[in-house]
Amino acid sequence: MNTRPFTDADTLPWYRQFWPWFLILLPGSVVIASLTTLYIASTGADDLVADEYYKEGLAINRQLEELQRAAELELKPVLEFEGVSVRVGLNPPGDPQMLELEMSHPLEADRDFSTRLSRIARGQYAGRLQNAVASRWHWSLQPTEAGDWRLAGVVADADMADERDN
Repeated sequence: MNTRPFTDADTLPWYRQFWPWFLILLPGSVVIASLTTLYIASTGADDLVADEYYKEGLAINRQLEELQRAAELELKPVLEFEGVSVRVGLNPPGDPQMLELEMSHPLEADRDFSTRLSRIARGQYAGRLQNAVASRWHWSLQPTEAGDWRLAGVVADADMADERDN
């Protein structure tokens, strides 16, 4: 015969006891972790994968031709970044009035932007950037008019004005 005396734990409803909540907590934490993982995966899409890869693949040949043309013309730009200002020294053929500078972040496509550079003197162009850039950003430079050349490169520490001053 069971003569165990009654305790407070025996008279408490189930939702006031420890073990049911502990057992519910284990699968509940897995559900929360999986929903968090799903949210991170859906909002943090991989920027390295192109949605329109076929169209971009066709455009690569055109870009390679433009880069080859710039090499044939022996164009060598000198870029100088200082905060949100940029200056470019270049003697392009035809001396266009404006150049298009495209800046792309190495990892985050939503930080990419482009700006127009105005000619301030023969072979000298200047403009303002939407955001300050740092080293390792990728740049692409081409005339805004129908130009057949393109230059591309990566921002180096030497291109940053504040790095040269130190």
